[in-house]
Amino acid sequence: MTERVPPPTPALLSRLGPAVADYPPGSVFGPRDAGSYEFVWLLRGSARWVCGDLSVPLKPGELLLVRPGMRDTFHWDAHRPTRHAYTHFRLHPAPADTGWPVIRDLTGRDDPMTALCRHLLTLGTTRPRAWERHAEETLRLLVFTFVHGTGPGSGTQTLPEPLLAMMAAVRSRWSDGVARPLTLERLAEAAGVSPSTLSRVCRRHLGVSPVAGLELLRLARAEPLLWLSNLSLRAIALQCGFADAYHFSRRFRAVYGMSPTAFRRLLPESAPPSPVTAGALSALQSLAPPSH
Repeated sequence: MTERVPPPTPALLSRLGPAVADYPPGSVFGPRDAGSYEFVWLLRGSARWVCGDLSVPLKPGELLLVRPGMRDTFHWDAHRPTRHAYTHFRLHPAPADTGWPVIRDLTGRDDPMTALCRHLLTLGTTRPRAWERHAEETLRLLVFTFVHGTGPGSGTQTLPEPLLAMMAAVRSRWSDGVARPLTLERLAEAAGVSPSTLSRVCRRHLGVSPVAGLELLRLARAEPLLWLSNLSLRAIALQCGFADAYHFSRRFRAVYGMSPTAFRRLLPESAPPSPVTAGALSALQSLAPPSH
């Protein structure tokens, strides 16, 4: 078995440590530019976290990880007060955290992250002797568990059954290497639920609708084809499931902020981040069709 490397060591930003905040109904926090890592643990009410194209609903028991540099906004429950716990921290050395999840659901009865969050919050509110050192150790374990999951079943296996069924259907449809688009109705039929239910489940766990998530994956599929092949834009468009080069170029520019031709001239390390390798959408990476 390959041993997992521990994550970088967390350090609390200040002696304020973990704390609890209450917001009245209808409050909005942001937009703000995150200057540190931050865990947000929703305790009561509901919220919607918006960051770029991500719009993620939050319910009690869910834990959100905000990264430095994110420009985000919290829309708190419109009808009742909201309470959440939070803590800011740095990571040393700075990790390459591409692909880390955005959110974890801690409502399972035996999830160790729930105990870690409770202990961290207790340390911040009671402040026993040497609480900062204990808080940092607890935070280190929480970051590690959040990133890697709670065991062999973590990752895509923690997704609900409708999403797993949807992903299986997409994987079968793309098995010949062409990432064809699929309608919401077809995806819902494969998942065994209604279109509205699939959309709700997909938004909760991946932050986007099913069709939008698959389009982002189809666009990400174009990245290696632009860099590592001499295929024409039309050929790349067809392999990624777009009707023609014009349609492909228009959607690519909307997501990446530049044309496929301009993207092709960049070195990989200077290119904008892939829309799929960030946050919860990384769960879709297993759907990537093989290169032909």
